[in-house]
Amino acid sequence: MPSQIYTPLADTNTSEKKVGKELYGYQKDALQEIFRRFKDAPKDYHLLYQLPTGGGKTVIFSEIVRRYIETFNKKVLVLTHRIELSKQTSRMIGEFGVANKIINSTAKLDDQKDFNCFVAMVETLKNRLNDEKLDISDIGLVIVDEAHYNSFTKIFKFFDNSFILGVTATPLSSNIKLPMYENYQELFVGESIQDLIESGYLAKANMYSYNVGLTSLEVGANGDYTVKSSEDLYTNTDMLTKLVSAYEETAKGKKTLIFNNGINTSIQVFHAFKKAGYPIAHLDNTNSKSERELILNWFHKTPGAIITSVSILTTGFDEPTIEAIILNRATKSLTLYYQMIGRGSRIFNGSSTFDVVDLGNNFHRFGPWGADLDWQKMFRAPDYYLNAILSDEEIESTFRYELPADVKKEFANSTDTYFDMKKVYIDTIRAGESSKRVLEKSIEHHAKMCIENSEDVFDALILAKKLGEEVDDRINRYAKCISKSTHNFVTWLKDDYRKKLNAYLRSNFDEDFEKIHGHPPVE
Repeated sequence: MPSQIYTPLADTNTSEKKVGKELYGYQKDALQEIFRRFKDAPKDYHLLYQLPTGGGKTVIFSEIVRRYIETFNKKVLVLTHRIELSKQTSRMIGEFGVANKIINSTAKLDDQKDFNCFVAMVETLKNRLNDEKLDISDIGLVIVDEAHYNSFTKIFKFFDNSFILGVTATPLSSNIKLPMYENYQELFVGESIQDLIESGYLAKANMYSYNVGLTSLEVGANGDYTVKSSEDLYTNTDMLTKLVSAYEETAKGKKTLIFNNGINTSIQVFHAFKKAGYPIAHLDNTNSKSERELILNWFHKTPGAIITSVSILTTGFDEPTIEAIILNRATKSLTLYYQMIGRGSRIFNGSSTFDVVDLGNNFHRFGPWGADLDWQKMFRAPDYYLNAILSDEEIESTFRYELPADVKKEFANSTDTYFDMKKVYIDTIRAGESSKRVLEKSIEHHAKMCIENSEDVFDALILAKKLGEEVDDRINRYAKCISKSTHNFVTWLKDDYRKKLNAYLRSNFDEDFEKIHGHPPVE
């Protein structure tokens, strides 16, 4: 841009104004690199900037707005995808001394010449551009917040002569059919999560994973699990019990944010925690603005408070007092995975860690939060990354079932509670025995566990009922071994297994009790 007057970076770095927030060293370095592109790249260049959630993307691009206007004497447009983000962004830019105007459906544009910066949602802006109510002839820079959302690309055609700067924590498109490299020519990678943790800017996640059977979940047209199939799984009694138990084991008494995939799930979670006596509120997009403010204010002020929500708090929500995040859902979206966990990563009162409880096998699918991901490779070849993600069947095949803590206490006298279904199946078939013998061995093992921890047959039958979740796990693994997994067949197998286990205990309790304990049961 030879006709533009460019102020050297050395000058802009040494002439900090007393506006906005003080930038950290890595944020100043990022500004320097981005302004170098403004100077050297073509005026219609498309640059994508990646920085982790919690790294201060809004602070950085607010300072970019200020310096860009000051340096190039051109106007700036900032795009967001939600009205709340538009308002937050407008306020932040204002803190940096830049008067800006939010373009919404009711905004009057007769004063647009008085502003050098505009903030808008995509659909609203598109409508205003189509009716030619907004003058964009002098906009030199368009900043796209949460750039991984593909809804922004529909308005790029209006800005053929503007520099496009996309900002995101995860440079992976929300639409697999529209990869980021088709809309951006370069990816600039900022500080990593690990670097920000080591430098004291972000808290470290203590991650706890609970193995969950997800094969009942269905994937929708958007590439993620459907709300209906998620609701069916996460509202059943076993999953709600597992959720409350996981909270009590890892996050009890800590300020906690629970993410769900479905309003009904969140409501059921609310009732489960309320019944258990914990302070909790439910929040979703049907709450009014006043209700939301009331709930979030309560959450901020109340030690140990819990909010159960549905996606609404994944972006544009900053509550540094959060101590624990619970992923009570599965997702195939790396972006959503990072957004949810990132809500707990703010440093507060010297706390350098927070807890993350995963009930959706997400850790197994994506790796630990903050893992060393090759963002450049992901940007250039997203299919390569997506195809490498393990399927639920592959993930679950590696699980070793562990009895829940409360059930394990009931079997304290048993030293061997693990039964390797796949290994037993292979050994049994190699020995020339029928596959049915595998289930007989499993029943004998379960019966031994019950008898080791019982005084009479009635105690044993009660204990057998408490093994229901493990019975289901063993049958599911057995069905995979014999390559028969129709829903009706597996359901019948589970019912038949329970009947045979109870029958075995009634018939063999006295004899097996004497073998195990060295004396007959006391009558």
